[in-house]
Amino acid sequence: MSDRNPEYDFKWCPGCGDFGVRRALEWAMEAYSEKTEMPMSNSVIVAGIGCSGNLVHLTEGEQPFGVHGIHGRTLPVAFGVKQARPETNTIVVAGDGDFLSIGAEHIGPAAQRNVDVTCVIMDNGVYGLTKGQASPTTIFGTTTSSTPFGKLEAAMKPFEQYLAHGVSFIGSHYSSRPRDLAKLIGEAMDHKGFSIVHVQSPCTTYNDTFDLLKGNKKLGIAPQVYAVPEDHDPTDKRAAEDMARAPGVPLGVIYKEERPTLEDLQEDVRKRARSRTPAEMVDTYTI
Repeated sequence: MSDRNPEYDFKWCPGCGDFGVRRALEWAMEAYSEKTEMPMSNSVIVAGIGCSGNLVHLTEGEQPFGVHGIHGRTLPVAFGVKQARPETNTIVVAGDGDFLSIGAEHIGPAAQRNVDVTCVIMDNGVYGLTKGQASPTTIFGTTTSSTPFGKLEAAMKPFEQYLAHGVSFIGSHYSSRPRDLAKLIGEAMDHKGFSIVHVQSPCTTYNDTFDLLKGNKKLGIAPQVYAVPEDHDPTDKRAAEDMARAPGVPLGVIYKEERPTLEDLQEDVRKRARSRTPAEMVDTYTI
């Protein structure tokens, strides 16, 4: 609540990066709806559990469909939505604790199938909703409520994971530039296949990394974010792997590959499969 928004029921801490992600996703969905001439209800947001999951309840303007699922299972739910209604613009919203821990087992199958789903992952480096425990992307040695003597595991490197699994579109950005982020999410929605936009979205309560990302001249902190170079070829997997291993946070498309989606392959099977007559089906039960 605030003087400017006396009736707004905030679900995130003031200054949370997820506000910027929410606005960017709203703009991206509006642009997609206008471009495709489809109603907003043709978009479906599937959320997991965590701070990021609140996004499904906080979208403003014309509403998409929303599913608030269970922790770590956004991809199976989204897969079900896409199988039942392949014409929908299906979007997953999840956090690093949700998507990259218990949910990590689902990334590989979704990538290998090349399911036509767009994932927007909000990475704040902690489990924010449950009071700041270490997450897969928490830096090694960091002291948190669950690692009082420092985290003992190395931080996961999401981009290397996505490339290894075979994700066909990988984008990277951060929450402080929502208009640019909206354009990147729009590119991911236009991509036919499994797309992930990984967003650095700082937690102002438990892991405030705004200065590290944006830089702070007064404190002598150089920015971690940088624009993907214009000469970067996102279709070159070796170049994408080099960028994934490099320090810093690239802003833009890291990798993009065009290949048939699961929906394309299923449609091809339907065309080739011969329907059996009722008599033929009954015959299969005859001894």
